[in-house]
Amino acid sequence: MAICEDDCAIDTLRERQSSTLRIVLVINVVMFAAGIGAGIYAGSSALLSDSLDNLGDAITYALSLYVVYRSSRAKAQVALFKGSLILLAALIVLGQVVYRLFAPTLPVFEIMGVVSLLTLTGNSLCLFLLTRHRTDDVNMSSVWECSRNDIASNISVFVAAGAVWLTGSGWPDIIIALALVCLLLRSGFNVFSKANEELRTATN
Repeated sequence: MAICEDDCAIDTLRERQSSTLRIVLVINVVMFAAGIGAGIYAGSSALLSDSLDNLGDAITYALSLYVVYRSSRAKAQVALFKGSLILLAALIVLGQVVYRLFAPTLPVFEIMGVVSLLTLTGNSLCLFLLTRHRTDDVNMSSVWECSRNDIASNISVFVAAGAVWLTGSGWPDIIIALALVCLLLRSGFNVFSKANEELRTATN
């Protein structure tokens, strides 16, 4: 009877995780589609960084959904892949920043501000939904980490938009983008650390 109750509890938890992941996956796909176009049009490295982060999150949520019913080892291996995606996003943003240094432009701060507020709303909903799962396992912990990064990223882009408006310069956009690179690097290594620890203790 106890084994049956434990199995039922695990199944219920996995169903809740799956439901949450489906919702946040859809939200991030929509935000990426809107953000990438706005970032290119506005000429904002920070906004492009934010939209690429949403793409990475969408892939992360899809992978997390795939391993919900799989072993702890599989979840840890997918978490390692998620860490790689976060680090890749950091390198892409860094490359964009270097390009802007040689081809400076003045971002359209109005678009930056509006899009950052819209994505902040979407990511706040995602974080709210994922918070109850953040200690479930390494799989959900890593997606919560990604969602928390999004909030910081959205706020940073909004601050950058205001700074561009106040200074009439594109430098705030570049500085914020570099700060986001540091955040992504820190997050990526954090996910790697947790995944490696999980792999060492996983039995199947």
